[in-house]
Amino acid sequence: MRVALVHDFLLDVRGAERVFAAICDAWPDADVFTAVYDERGTEGRFAARSPRTSFLQRVRPTSRTFRPLLPLYPHAIESLDLRGYDVIVSSSSAWAHGVLVDPGAVHVCYCHNPFRYAWSEREATLAARGPLTRPALRVLLSRWRQWDSVAARRVDAYIANSAITAARVRRYFGREAQVLHPPVELGRFAPGPVGAHYLVLAELMSHKRIDVAIRAFNALGAPLVVVGDGPEWRSLRRLAGPTVRLTGRLGDEDVADLLRSARALVVTAEEEFGIAAVESLASGRPVIALRRGGVLETVREGVTGAFYDDGDDPRALAEVVARFEPALVDPAECVASARRFSVARFQERLRAIVAETVAEDRGPRDPERPIGGLLPRRVARRDAHLMRIR
Repeated sequence: MRVALVHDFLLDVRGAERVFAAICDAWPDADVFTAVYDERGTEGRFAARSPRTSFLQRVRPTSRTFRPLLPLYPHAIESLDLRGYDVIVSSSSAWAHGVLVDPGAVHVCYCHNPFRYAWSEREATLAARGPLTRPALRVLLSRWRQWDSVAARRVDAYIANSAITAARVRRYFGREAQVLHPPVELGRFAPGPVGAHYLVLAELMSHKRIDVAIRAFNALGAPLVVVGDGPEWRSLRRLAGPTVRLTGRLGDEDVADLLRSARALVVTAEEEFGIAAVESLASGRPVIALRRGGVLETVREGVTGAFYDDGDDPRALAEVVARFEPALVDPAECVASARRFSVARFQERLRAIVAETVAEDRGPRDPERPIGGLLPRRVARRDAHLMRIR
C-alpha cells in the first residue's frame, strides 16, 4: 500500500515537528508532503525524505515570514497531489487535515490541536487587533471555520495528542478521537547537577503567557532563563528584569543542559500536551505549571511538580514558586514518569491505530461526502468524476 505523510509546514523544529519526525520514522518508505519546507530551518532532519510542497514554496517562506500567507494555506494544502495513495497520515495543528485524497483511500489525522486562532483563541486573537483590521480578520476566521468543518468530515479517523485536544475535536468538528500522547526523545535527557535558575522553554507567542513568568520572577528576584523565540521577543525583553535572561532559540544540547540543571521548568500556558514538561521530567526536574491542559496528564502534584490556578496573575505563580521546594522532588520519580512517552511506544500504537482503521469495513464512500473546501470548481469536478468512475 502506498502511504503519504502530511504536515502543516516544515520550517523549523518545534514540538509538532519532532512528533512528525517520529511519524516519518514509523513509515520510512512513505512520501512526505507539506505546504512549505525550509531545509535549513528544520536542521536537515527531513532532507532525506525530499518533502513535496505546494505552490507557496515559490516564495520560500521561513519561520519568520510564513504568517502573512496564512489565508492561502487551505488552498495550498488542498493543492497537494495525493492521487494514487492508499493511506494518508496527516499531522495537523491547522490545515493538514484538509488534504484531498482519492475515494477509497484511508486518511488518519494526528491532531495536535484544531487551529487555535479560529477556534479556542478566536476572541483573544480578534481582541489583540486594531479596529481597522479586526473586521477583515473576523471574516477570515469565520471562513476558516467553515473550511475546517468541511475538512473534518473528510477524515476517516482522528487521533488526539491529549484529552483536551480530543474534547476540542469533538466540540468543534463533531468527531471522536482516540488519545495518543506525543513521543519524547528520552535519550536526549538525563539528570545532573542542579543550579539556581528556573527555566521557561516555549515559543514566544502571546498565548504562551511568558509575560506572567517574567513578572513573577521580577517580583521574586529569582533567576529565570527563557529559551525560545517568536513575535513577543522584543516586548518580553523590555519587560525582563535583571534576574531574567532571554536566550533566543538554542540547540538540543544546550536545551538539555539547561533542563537538567534547572530547579524546575515553568509552564504558564494551557498546553494541549506540553512536550517540554515531559522533557523536564526526563531530565529529573519537576514542573511548575498552570493547572490546565495537558500537564494534568503528565505531572503529578506533590510528586513531580506543582500547579497554580490563576493564569493571569503573576502573584499566583510567584506564591507557588516561593512555597515549592524542588530539592524535595526525587529525580528518579520524574524520570520514571517520563518513560511512558517513549518514541517506540508512540510509533507502535500509531501504526496499530492506522492498521485498525484500514482494516475496518467502512463500505462504499458516501457520494455526498464533501470533496473540496476552497479549491476552484474545476478541481472539485475532477475529483467528483474520479469518485463516480471508482
